[in-house]
Amino acid sequence: MPAQLIDGKAIAETIRNEIKAEVEAMRQQHGKVPGLATVLVGDRKDSQAYVRSKKKACADVGITSFGHDLPGDISQADLLAVVRDLNANPAVHGILVQLPLPDHIDDEEILGAISIEKDVDGFHPLNIGRLSMKRREPLYVPCTPRGCIELLLRMNIPIAGKEAVVLGRSNIVGLPVAMLLLHQNATVTICHSRTQDLPSVVRRADILIAAVGRPEMVRGDWVKPGAAVIDVGINAVPDPNKPSGHRLVGDVAFDEVKEVAGAITPVPGGVGPMTIAMLLRNTVDGAKRAFGIQ
Repeated sequence: MPAQLIDGKAIAETIRNEIKAEVEAMRQQHGKVPGLATVLVGDRKDSQAYVRSKKKACADVGITSFGHDLPGDISQADLLAVVRDLNANPAVHGILVQLPLPDHIDDEEILGAISIEKDVDGFHPLNIGRLSMKRREPLYVPCTPRGCIELLLRMNIPIAGKEAVVLGRSNIVGLPVAMLLLHQNATVTICHSRTQDLPSVVRRADILIAAVGRPEMVRGDWVKPGAAVIDVGINAVPDPNKPSGHRLVGDVAFDEVKEVAGAITPVPGGVGPMTIAMLLRNTVDGAKRAFGIQ
C-alpha cells in the first residue's frame, strides 16, 4: 500500500491563513503589523527568486516587506552598516540576509551582527546555542528544520520515543533538526559521510529526515516499512523530456520509497513551502514580542 502523501503545500497554506488572521487582528487591535527586511547581495538568479517569493508571501499575509538589493561588490563594513540600521528600525521585526553571500564577505560576522530579537532565520549563535541545550528556549528556530517538525506534528505522526535518523549534518538543516527531534523526545542518530553501513542505520528509522543534497540517494530498501520520510533535498537532474532540460528530485528515490514508507513528502511540494511559512511564523512571533502581545 503506497505511503500517505505529506502535502507540504496544503499544510503551508493552512499556516499562512492562520498567520493572515493573526496579522489582521494585530492591525485592528493594536494598529501595528509585523515587518520583514530582506537583504540581497549580488545578482544570483536563484537568490533573487527566493527573495521575490518571500516578499510575495509577506504581501499575501499582510506583513510589511522591506527590500534591500545591494551590489555584489559591497564591502563588509557597508553591509554591516545596513544590518545595524535594520536592527535599529522599530518597524522591522525580522531581518533575513539571503545566503550565500559573495566570497569576500564573512557571512558569520554578518549573521552574528543581526539582533537576536530579529534573527528570524534562527542562525544567530545564541539562538543555535539555546536550541542545543536542555530547558533553553531559542527566540527563533531555523525555518526549514521547524517546518520539518511542523509537518510531523500536523500529520499526527508520533515523535516521542521513536527512533529518528537525520541524514546530513549541516548547520542549516541537519544539526538543528536533530536538536528539535531530541526536544520532542525522539532517539536521534545523525548520519554523514563517515557513517559505516549507512543503509542499515537508515533502515532503523521510524522517522527519516533526508538532508544530504544527493539526488535520490535513499533507495526503497533503505527504508523501514511504515516509516515517516521527510525529504529536504531539492536537486536538479537532467531530463530531456522537460522544456528546461531538467527536473527536480529530492534526496529520496520517491517512486521506490513511497511503496515502503508509511508517509512521505514529495519534491517539490513538501518541505519547500513550509520553509517560507515558518519564516512568516517567526516574523509574526517576533512582532508579538516587540509589541508585548501574548
